[in-house]
Amino acid sequence: MLDGEAIGEHSFSISTSGDAREVVSEANFVVKVLGIPVYRYGHKASESWRGDCLAQLVSFTDDGGKVSQVRAHAGKDGQLDVTVGSTTRSLPGCTMSFAYWNPVMRQQTKLLNAQTGAEERVQIRRLGEATLDVRGEPVAAQRWRISGAAAPVDVWYSAQGEWLGLDSTVAGGRKLSYRLK
Repeated sequence: MLDGEAIGEHSFSISTSGDAREVVSEANFVVKVLGIPVYRYGHKASESWRGDCLAQLVSFTDDGGKVSQVRAHAGKDGQLDVTVGSTTRSLPGCTMSFAYWNPVMRQQTKLLNAQTGAEERVQIRRLGEATLDVRGEPVAAQRWRISGAAAPVDVWYSAQGEWLGLDSTVAGGRKLSYRLK
């Protein structure tokens, strides 16, 4: 939602086999003014994980007409090789993306941005608890803030570590919110 108005969905499909996970993320947003589309955002990413380490990523994003593609795969030496356009660089060790669905993300100091391919320094800290409306029901939630290069993102989790939602301020001071459906 943007400022409380529905603009689309961002779905995450996660399949697990042992310590391997396959994640497909798909977002489609359309912002309208007086019923006329003024902004469109589309993003699709396919990720392969081994434990809590990203092993492979392929993403495509159309952000209001600005298109980006990112590819990453684990190299032989334990690094993650990330390609954006014709440039490839290696990230050392176990790398995670902004994998909100994985509560282990809260322990990281660097995260890979699947839209830009940038490795972003982050600080993640717990801010407290509140009640969040999830699937039409009030749910006790823990609020965690991710601060870094971009605007802060508040991520909400249940006491069991299930990702419940997200809030962030975007262009024009508008509030972008996700809630579990």
